[in-house]
Order: sequence, then structure tokens, then C-alpha cells
Amino acid sequence: MISLRLSNVKIPVGNEKNIKNFVCKQFKIKTEDLSSLRVLKQSIDARKKNNIISIFQVEVTLTDNYKNLIGQRDVFLSKAPIALEYPEWEYSLRPVIVGFGPAGMFSALYLARCGANPIIIERGEKIEERQKSVKNFLENKILNSNSNVQFGEGGAGTFSDGKLNTNINSEYNSFIIDEFYKYGAPEEITFQQNPHVGTDYLSKIVKNIRLEIESLGGEFHFSTTFISFERSNSNLIIHCSNGDSYSTQHLLLALGHSARDTIKMLHSNGVLMEPKPFSIGVRMEHLQRDINWMQYGNSAALLPPASYKGAVHIKGRGVYTFCMCPGGTVMASTSEEGSIVTNGMSEFKRDKSNANSALLVSVLPEDFTKNSVLDGIDYQEKYERLAFGISGDGRAPCNLVGEFLNKQVAECYRKVVPSYPHGVKYCDLGKCLPDFAVGALREALPLLNKKLHGIANVDTLLTGVETRSSSPVRIVRNNEKMSSIQGIYPIGEGAGYAGGIMSAAMDGLKTAIAICDKKNSL
Repeated sequence: MISLRLSNVKIPVGNEKNIKNFVCKQFKIKTEDLSSLRVLKQSIDARKKNNIISIFQVEVTLTDNYKNLIGQRDVFLSKAPIALEYPEWEYSLRPVIVGFGPAGMFSALYLARCGANPIIIERGEKIEERQKSVKNFLENKILNSNSNVQFGEGGAGTFSDGKLNTNINSEYNSFIIDEFYKYGAPEEITFQQNPHVGTDYLSKIVKNIRLEIESLGGEFHFSTTFISFERSNSNLIIHCSNGDSYSTQHLLLALGHSARDTIKMLHSNGVLMEPKPFSIGVRMEHLQRDINWMQYGNSAALLPPASYKGAVHIKGRGVYTFCMCPGGTVMASTSEEGSIVTNGMSEFKRDKSNANSALLVSVLPEDFTKNSVLDGIDYQEKYERLAFGISGDGRAPCNLVGEFLNKQVAECYRKVVPSYPHGVKYCDLGKCLPDFAVGALREALPLLNKKLHGIANVDTLLTGVETRSSSPVRIVRNNEKMSSIQGIYPIGEGAGYAGGIMSAAMDGLKTAIAICDKKNSL
């Protein structure tokens, strides 16, 4: 028997259940000689609306009669999945991980498997209580500033679309995907071209990973904030808001991009940082059925909810869609009183009426840097507070594309009902966005519409503001992933080294591996 990977298997949409027959026909295999078939990847080619095709990569087991296939086009020998090694933890002190988003989660999981018995400090609540706090804010506008859409078990990604795609080509991609599947994600994520989990599954997955870490000796402290540190000989002493202190040689900072107070504390204690670009903009909102038609035409009913992606350059700045959420809602995502922050969220089925996506304009360090590397944080806060001040009651600033392009203000929605949970206030978005961003959005929308016909429909909602797609600060680290302070390892989005669930998880995993590798350890 031989095991092969067969690529570029083309099947007309609607015929995917007959994949075995299509594989056998395309590669001239007798059906009785194919003993097993597993889908590795699935994508959609929708360039021709009248001939949309599903494209598969599969792994098959065949009799030895098909060795002659090896080396032919689209035929490859199967690869064994990556198998990580878990060396025994040989340090006298346990590692401390601050934050339990994707970076903290995968670093903690790896270290726990090495017998390190990691200590995890998370300022937010465990997922069961966190969900209640988020619900209370969405329904009653009562914000828990330490446990919300940004803070708590699972990190900000737990209340998102749960995308597991990344532009990073790494052997660790499949490992991370398989771990999500192992802890409760649907099997589809193991072969979808652009896999997503959805907030409903993420809440279960992060709990299961926490329970696994605890079973391996990990120790969690929720509703606990990391407030200061000091050096004692070769060790770090970590002080927490609950009065506890921990001594360690390895402090992994998986803070997330909204832990502004912690970033400021680290900066005041000499941790080297630098400003970095980020983005600012709005959430576009359409009817999902219109996006389906735009992408798939008459085949829309045969396919899952469609997404889109677009980018243009305006006077040296990127204007691009980000974190597109089919069949989702626009979220109230602030972590601070008196501010508005938007984001997108959807469940695995993506079955809500609206689609939404961030439409962002790049912000450069020269736009905000005045006296401090932390000026980007103040810049974000400025526009978040301006957005809140437009209504003063939690409604988000909003306009329609038709009026926005004509420098007017809509009086109400027309085709698309706003999904923002606290309601919207129709206004001039120039009151809560920098002038260059407003100008770039006005230029970009017609250009994007040429690529994605209908994306700038006059009835499209623009809800602001979106400010936290990434951190405005990067904590500087060396090749061993250590900061300017010995023993401190900044990881993930908040440290400026990731831009989504997958890249953050990968950064946390790689850092944990580097720590356990004696060649790179202290």
C-alpha cells in the first residue's frame, strides 16, 4: 500500500459528496484500489460565476499498483504531521505567563507538557464568568473594565470570527490547527482554505485547553492583574493585584493589544519599546445575501456564506479590509469607560443577516509620535473618546456610504439594519477620525468597488471607530525572543509580534520552544 497526496482535484460546486469518483477519474484510479481518502484542503474558485469549482487536496491510500503516479503532476508522497518534542523542564523555578489569549495559551500548553507547571496570570475572568460580564455590557452597558471583549480567558479573539488563517508559512500551522480540533473545534477547520472557529466554539476550546494545562500541573489565577516586577539576583519577582508574588526566571508577556496600563508600567520600568504602525477606520456592514451574490452569483445557495478581501493604496497609505465576518455582528469592544471601539464577531455557522468587515487606513509613527514611544496609545484613546462623545450614551457613530462620499449625513438606515448592540448615532465621521483617514476612505471606497462590485453600495453602513486591529507599540526583543530585561519574553499581539489568532499562537509556541531549547535558554 502507498499513501499519496493528490492536489488540484476539481469538482463542480454541488457535487462534493462524489469526491471519491472525481479523484478516481482524474488520476485514473480504480475505485476498488482506493482504500481510504481524507480531505486535506478545500478551496473555492469563484472567478467564473457561471462555473464555480471546489478544489481539493486529498490524501489517499492505494495499492502498490499506483507507484507510477509518484512524480506526476499534482501527485506527492504523503508527509507525516509535525511531531513536537517536549524536553523535561530543568529550571528550578516555574515560568510565569501573563495573559491567556492565543499566545499565552499555546506557550502555557507547551510548557505544561514539558513539566514546567506554568503559572498563568489573567486579569479577566475564566470563560464562564467572562461570558456573563460581556453579556451584561452588551445588554445593559455595564462594563467590567478587567473582564470584557478584550480581557479574559481566551483573549480578544474569543469574541470574534475566530479566523485561523495566516500569511505565515510555517510547519507549526498544521500543529496549531490540529490542537484546536483536538480541543473541540469542528473537523472542517483541518481542511478549509480559510478556517474559522466562531465565538461559540472558541469559548469551549479555551476552557478545554485550560483544563488540560491544569491536569499537567499548570496553575491559573483569574481576575488577577500583573502590576509590577523587580529583580532579585538572577530572578524576577512578579507582583500581582491580589497581593501574591512569584519568583521566576522566565516571564512571558502575552498581554494583548489593550493592556495599556501594563504597557505603561513596563515602559516606566525600563523595558525597551518602539512605536509601530497600526490602523484606524470603521466597520462596513452589508446584507450577507448581497455579499453571497457578489461573490458567487447564481451558485450562492450551494455555498457557505461568502467573504471578501480588498486593498488599495492612497497617497502612500494602505486602505484595506480586515477581519471580515460573514453572517456576524458588529461588536461593542471597548475595555475602558467613555470610549467606543468596534470589532466583528460571528458564530461558526455564520448565519446572521449581516456581513461586516473593518475598513482601515494605515497610521504611521510619524502621525502620532511626539515625545514618547507610547504616544500611539494616546492617539488611539483620543479617537475612541471622540467617538463616544458624539452620542454620550454608548451609541456608535455611523453613516451610510452614499452620504459619506457626498460629505453628507444620513438620517437613518435604509437597507441594512445596524447590528451594533448599543445602537448608532448618524453623524459626520470626520468628528471621530483623523482628516487623512476620512480622505483616504472617501478615495478608497470607489476604487474598492471596482474590484468588489457592490462593496460600496450607497446603503452600506460605516460604523466607527475601529482602532485596535493591532498594537501601536512593539516591545523590543532579541533573537532569543527576550526583551531588554533578562528573563522577560514579550509575545503575541500586544507585544507587536502577531496579527491574529494563528500568528499569536505560533509566536507563543515558538517562544516556549526556544526557552526549553538549552541552546537558547538562560
